[in-house]
Amino acid sequence: MADQKTNVMRLLEQAGVRYVPHTYEWDGKTAPDGESVAKMLGQDPGQVFKTLVAVGASGGHYVFDIPVAESLDLKKAARAVGEKSIEMLHLKELFPLTGYVHGGCSPIGMKKPFPTVFDETCILYDTVCVSAGKVGCQIEAAPDDIMAVCGGVTADITVER
Repeated sequence: MADQKTNVMRLLEQAGVRYVPHTYEWDGKTAPDGESVAKMLGQDPGQVFKTLVAVGASGGHYVFDIPVAESLDLKKAARAVGEKSIEMLHLKELFPLTGYVHGGCSPIGMKKPFPTVFDETCILYDTVCVSAGKVGCQIEAAPDDIMAVCGGVTADITVER
C-alpha cells in the first residue's frame, strides 16, 4: 500500500490520525457510484460518505459529506453554512477548484480549505469512510478525527426519506 499512498493519507499521518486504507477495483473510465463502492468494501452504506462541493449565492464554496445512499438537501445545506441558497458545483469546475476528480474527491487536502459540513449521522459510527483522494482508494477513520483534519462540523443536511 505504501506505493499507493495519497496526499490524504500523508495529511492524516502528519496529524497523527490513525486510519485504515481500502482499495477497490474499477474500470479506469467511469468512477463507480458510492453505493457500489460501499458494497465492494463490505461496508454499511450509512458509514461510507461521499464528498460534494457546492457554491453559495454569495459565491463562496462549500464541502458537504453525506452517506453515499443519501441526497443532499440544498435548503438544509444552505442554512448550515449561512447562505441564502446553494447549488452544486459544475463538474468541470471540480478539479481546478479542489485538485480532485469526480469519484475521488476527499474533504481532506483540497487545494485550499473550504467550510466543510458532515451529515450529523457520521457520529453514529466509530469509523466512517471517505475518499483517499483518488478513485479506487478510500480511508476509514473516526469521524471526529476526519473533521478535525478538514475543519468540519456536523449538521442535518440530507433529504428526509
